[in-house]
Amino acid sequence: MSSNFHQPQSNVDDDLARRYSDIRALSEMLAAPLSAEDQCIQSMPDASPVKWHLAHTTWFFETLLLIPHASSYQPFDPRYHYLFNSYYESLGARHPRPERGLITRPSSDQVIEYRRHVDDAMARLLDGGRTLNIDWLCELGLQHEQQHQELILTDIKHALSCNPLLPEYSETALEPASAAPLLSWRDYAGGIYWIGSADGGFAFDNEQPRHRVLLQPFRLASRLVTCREFLRFIEDDGYRRPEFWLSDGWSFVQSTGIGAPHYWIHDSDRWQIFRLNGLQPLNPDEPVVHVSFYEADAYARWSGRRLPTEFEWEAAAVNEPLRGKFLNPACLHPTVAADGETQFYGDAWEWTRSAYEPYPGYRPWEGLASEYNGKFMCSQMVLRGGSCATPAGHIRPGYRNFFPPSARWQFSGIRLAEDA
Repeated sequence: MSSNFHQPQSNVDDDLARRYSDIRALSEMLAAPLSAEDQCIQSMPDASPVKWHLAHTTWFFETLLLIPHASSYQPFDPRYHYLFNSYYESLGARHPRPERGLITRPSSDQVIEYRRHVDDAMARLLDGGRTLNIDWLCELGLQHEQQHQELILTDIKHALSCNPLLPEYSETALEPASAAPLLSWRDYAGGIYWIGSADGGFAFDNEQPRHRVLLQPFRLASRLVTCREFLRFIEDDGYRRPEFWLSDGWSFVQSTGIGAPHYWIHDSDRWQIFRLNGLQPLNPDEPVVHVSFYEADAYARWSGRRLPTEFEWEAAAVNEPLRGKFLNPACLHPTVAADGETQFYGDAWEWTRSAYEPYPGYRPWEGLASEYNGKFMCSQMVLRGGSCATPAGHIRPGYRNFFPPSARWQFSGIRLAEDA
């Protein structure tokens, strides 16, 4: 297996061992409220069991770092190579993704033992004989695990929503009631803008190379669309009016019969929403989340606006402070915008109207990591900004997330745009 990568010669955090320990511990903390049965369930092919996430992220360190770079390392169980590979075709056969919920064994306890085995070996590797390549591969593994921390939350939320009891993932406090600020518009000048993450810090291959784009003058909404605003679309029969929908979107609505964002429940003339802390009254002032690209685009058309391109979003967000509502186990839901808060980062991933495509001059990483992002550049749409389930420190202005346009189980929301 080749371990040579085409990656930026970036400086990696000097305290890599500490970050490794902290990030790995957070994954297990996110799994802690769940029973063994909870951790094994797979509610749909697009989601994975929590136990699988814990094992796959461990497989990643074992496969990319320990086997090629730690000469005395002995795999915990060679059979795990087949069970916990995700989509790396170059590594051979793997267990089918839709059947991950059938892996009742190894048990959750055995997966934790697997993590301990790999963590001990990683501590020895990072304690001596480190190279720039080893440091970079470890950073890649940590960024990869942070992505799976978000998936642990979004996937278990979907799984618990399928249970008629609508159980809570954990007890978390409700946010104090507050009103969303009035929506206003921010103007951005047309011109040439630099897009993409620069060398010098970690960035995924799909964020590069840095390049210039020409933008016409545009405006972006000052905050995310709220549930109250989206309710007006529902009450105006937005889900039953084809003039607002793309052809594929209208087919999606017709085939699924949806009439509201995912996890919304209409009961006794009131709306409720299933959250990670159970069924709660819908807060009309919080950002609307769990909408597909189709719904976001239809809402924008209904409102007389549009979605921003990913380039407009980045040109605006690059000058915003990189702070927001990120993963906090005490409150795992978007919050109402404060006065003057733009919500560019955190709270909800923002759908853009941009297809997920390579940047000019894009080259995937070499070796195993060549399959990390580039192979998915088809039939997906770009989202920006992170969400309330994204770990703090994981997002940057150039970060590109991507999902199929029908995806609804992520914390995905809406920011409006228009031509200036």
